[in-house]
Amino acid sequence: MGFIDLNQLKAIEIFPGVNAKIVSGDRIMFSYVDMPANCEAALHNHPHEQWGIVLDGEFDFTIGSETRHLSAGDAYMIPSNIMHGAKTGKTGCRVLDVFSPPREDYKR
Repeated sequence: MGFIDLNQLKAIEIFPGVNAKIVSGDRIMFSYVDMPANCEAALHNHPHEQWGIVLDGEFDFTIGSETRHLSAGDAYMIPSNIMHGAKTGKTGCRVLDVFSPPREDYKR
């Protein structure tokens, strides 16, 4: 797969109301995540390292014991096994999450 048309990818629900379009190789995974207004991705952790950037909108993001309000252009990095979660307010957001290694539970 050399080029990706996001419009051709099927979205999967990764949290109630939170949908993602997944692109994965052998060692890295992109997850284009859409969170609507007033939505929550509950605190969770996983063994994968996760990096991300806010593409559009804004939300409150918790990594470990710190919460910050993020908006378009803000980026974050989550080491493996660290608790993290997100909550949108009046507007939703779109983020690009990058996982290494790829998450097997997102491959469908």
